[in-house]
Amino acid sequence: MNIKECIEERLLRIIPPDPGKRDSSIKTSEKKLKESRALLESHFFNQAILTAYTSMFHVARALLYRDGIQEKSHYAVYIYLKEKYGNKISKTLLNAFESYQKERHNILYGFENDSGEEEAKESVFYASDFIVSIKLLLNTK
Repeated sequence: MNIKECIEERLLRIIPPDPGKRDSSIKTSEKKLKESRALLESHFFNQAILTAYTSMFHVARALLYRDGIQEKSHYAVYIYLKEKYGNKISKTLLNAFESYQKERHNILYGFENDSGEEEAKESVFYASDFIVSIKLLLNTK
């Protein structure tokens, strides 16, 4: 699947760029990262991973809002980032985003998923780096 197909299937929609939603998404992302760290410290590892991914998702949405794109699918956000910014966001961070997106699904809808401390620590680490990377891109236009 590519961006064009995501738009055709209405998984992504073209909208006017929205600085207000961009800024709100950045604030939400930063708040979720802080919450993820607190959940990690409290040994709520699954919740820490979910919240770390949520922080990544919201900062990614900020980039989409800046570009005039509304998402209707988590996977479509990954497609958009990979296709449009794959040369500006490290492959490691894009892979982490996709991986935690899948992990989110497994935690929410799977039957046996107990994540460990190391996995939760990694998710917070990658979320932090992902946010920094996206915020740098947001400041380049």
